[in-house]
Amino acid sequence: MRQRSLGRQGLTVSAIGYGAMGVSFAYGPSDKKEGEATIRRAHELGVTFFDTAELYGQGENERIVGAALAPVRDEVVIATKFGFDFTGTREGGVDSRPEHIREVVDNSLRYLGVDVIDVLYQHRVDPNVPIEDVAGTVKELVDAGKVRYFGLSEAGAGTIRRAHAVQPVSVLQTEYSLFEREVEALFPVLRELGIGFVAYSPLGRGFLTGQAKPGAEYDESDMRSWDARFQPGNYEKNLEATRLLGELAAGKGATVAQLALAWLLAQGDDIVPIPGTRSPERLAENVAAADLVLDDADLTRIAEILPTGGYGARYPQGMLPVWE
Repeated sequence: MRQRSLGRQGLTVSAIGYGAMGVSFAYGPSDKKEGEATIRRAHELGVTFFDTAELYGQGENERIVGAALAPVRDEVVIATKFGFDFTGTREGGVDSRPEHIREVVDNSLRYLGVDVIDVLYQHRVDPNVPIEDVAGTVKELVDAGKVRYFGLSEAGAGTIRRAHAVQPVSVLQTEYSLFEREVEALFPVLRELGIGFVAYSPLGRGFLTGQAKPGAEYDESDMRSWDARFQPGNYEKNLEATRLLGELAAGKGATVAQLALAWLLAQGDDIVPIPGTRSPERLAENVAAADLVLDDADLTRIAEILPTGGYGARYPQGMLPVWE
């Protein structure tokens, strides 16, 4: 698979990465062995960029990723994240105090079974800890050889600039897909500073696979059961948009998912989507999207179908990240 550079610090990854959250978290019942097998297959297909986080089961997901990639550790880039509070004592449920960051990093190194974390993200901005303190702590971890590259997730322009002034930020990760376009407002800042972008939920939490069901048909442990895009009213509009995208994709011998991923890749050479799946067939489909080329007519038609995004907010009001 073709490689892409993220940031100016030397981070290079496959054009399409793999988001491991769903192998054990947020998308209903899962199977550890199945998850490990899917991750290994992703590497066989050319994926070198794998994304996990402390949040995804407080180490469970990291253990799965680490075990699956142990035989090829030197061939892959592993990203994880810190920043949540599991004690119920911190305002907003986030915790980026320097001592907590150090604790999480030591835990993640152990869970992953690695000597260094390739990319360390702040998972969510902590309004009670200055971002300069966060970036300074990550800088110490980089200097200590525990971390290679610094990333932010769901951060705004001011936060990005302030962090970058302390420790260069290699990448910002935020939800981005044909259904969710808000982050495009930050692209000028990212490109000014030379920061790459990683798109999570690039298939609209599975809606853009063409296999979406109404929210009520998902298990209650599956976030799609409450995702507004899968609820009555929005669901039907999103389904129609997906149908129209499917017509365009079929004309190119592709699937809706491949069209959606190719569209993301066409938005800039500094963008890498990280779709997640438990299905080997779906995995191969996603990886093949790296070879799908969209011309101007394709991009124009996509803009006609979804000019500003899909229908329904990506999170309930109280969960929406605040960008500052």
